[in-house]
Amino acid sequence: MDSLYLVMPAYNEEENIEEVVRAWYPVLDGKDEASRMVIADSGSTDGTHDILEALRAEFPKLEILPDTGTQHGPKVIALYDYAIRNGAAYIFQTDSDGQTNPAEFEAFWTLRNQYAGIFGFRKDRGDGKIRAFVEKVVCLLLNLYFKVSVPDANAPFRLMRADTVAKYLPRMDPDYNLPNIMMTTFFAYYGEPVRFRKITFRPRRAGTNSVNIRKIVKIGWKALGDFRAFRKEMKRDGKGR
Repeated sequence: MDSLYLVMPAYNEEENIEEVVRAWYPVLDGKDEASRMVIADSGSTDGTHDILEALRAEFPKLEILPDTGTQHGPKVIALYDYAIRNGAAYIFQTDSDGQTNPAEFEAFWTLRNQYAGIFGFRKDRGDGKIRAFVEKVVCLLLNLYFKVSVPDANAPFRLMRADTVAKYLPRMDPDYNLPNIMMTTFFAYYGEPVRFRKITFRPRRAGTNSVNIRKIVKIGWKALGDFRAFRKEMKRDGKGR
């Protein structure tokens, strides 16, 4: 069977993390014995790490990455790299805030042999109109810079072949802030077989999102320069669009 690495970044999620682990861990049932749930928790100032350490006694396939920096993007990159280095066949990434629904995973898993990437599409979002608007702007920018058309570039609900992720991950610096946006872009730009599937995206049950609007604006401004640099590199390699 295909080994699955279910990966999540975490930061100050003590109010959510145990419920999320208990909800998502059963996804590993019936998968290859090498499959793992891996959570990157670095920099949390609350009880997130202690809760995770306690849960390891109950969930033997739970692993924790403690030295990945505090930012979401670098944690995601470190998780992808860890999964690849440890022989994952497939990587599934979601977040640790409880906004995604594990009951929707199996529909993605059944499509794994048909696509290199199956990406969630948040048609209806429980995290507010502002974030939905930001996502639409991102998708418009990707079309402008890279001539790719995607309905949702950054959804934290994505199942990808590890060998395909491995082709594109080295293009991003370890501290890059928007790896999922660029990973979606690479898949689309280079013609990897992909599918977007509608998912539910619930309001955050507890805790506070560490990425506020001010941070979004700051990250977005820097992203414009990053997109220009990526576009030049992608045009130079003479492949894709």
